[in-house]
Amino acid sequence: MIKSYYYLAKPGIIYGNLITAAAGFLLASQTNVDWYLFLALLGGTALVIGSACAFNNYIDRGVDSKMARTKKRALVSGNIHPRAALVYASVLGIAGFLCLLVFTNTLATIVELVAFIFYVIIYGWAKRNTSFSTLIGTIPGAAPPVAGYVAVTNNFDGGALILFFILVFWQLPHFYGIALYRFKDYKAAGLPVMSVSKGFLSTKIQTLVYILAFMVTVAALWYFNYAGYTYLIVVELLALAWLVKGIQGFDNQKTANWGKKIFLFSLIVNVGMSVMIGANSWLVKL
Repeated sequence: MIKSYYYLAKPGIIYGNLITAAAGFLLASQTNVDWYLFLALLGGTALVIGSACAFNNYIDRGVDSKMARTKKRALVSGNIHPRAALVYASVLGIAGFLCLLVFTNTLATIVELVAFIFYVIIYGWAKRNTSFSTLIGTIPGAAPPVAGYVAVTNNFDGGALILFFILVFWQLPHFYGIALYRFKDYKAAGLPVMSVSKGFLSTKIQTLVYILAFMVTVAALWYFNYAGYTYLIVVELLALAWLVKGIQGFDNQKTANWGKKIFLFSLIVNVGMSVMIGANSWLVKL
């Protein structure tokens, strides 16, 4: 039962977002790290994301029953009662927001509150009704590094804005890759993701366009003196490898495989980028 509740909070999403939250925090800290604030930011963020994901599982339990990869989730199989899931999600959310409000600052709390509302309510509606749901979903997905950054600075400046757009443009190819890889699931569930509503070719083209946009925005962090040359070179090389991988398989008829490769390599890009952003201040001093 404990394991079911653990997965109800979608731990993979939590861990992935904590990596970017840590990157934003460390970038703003510039080697002068307040470790207590850092732990509070990560703890509060983990609880808030877990809450949002648990609410999302509750909302999506009907859709999840139609997809092969999600039909064994606890709310679909009956391992967790829907009412218990709502209580669990609410407790996580209250604890998370209290942690952020008490131990970080109001601005970081507001950033995560806006992300929470977008993910649970607005994205929850959009994924059933529009192909733009992926774009809408990038807003909460881009919030963790911003929250990490403003937890330190208590100010939404150019650095926070660039981090936001970096994550927006990273997420679009990432999710389009999933939309191609899991096309049959999304079609069976009647979800109008890009691959279902606009077709494979359009999804592939937009994937490559957004990888290019990602390359531009990661350079902006260097151009406006928020990060150094080492960061720029490493992250641009990762992004270039991502783009080349996409171009090489563009004409391949095995679209699902192409999408899977784009998705899997996006994870490498995200981790590499986050490490370089977080380590930037130490690298600049070398």
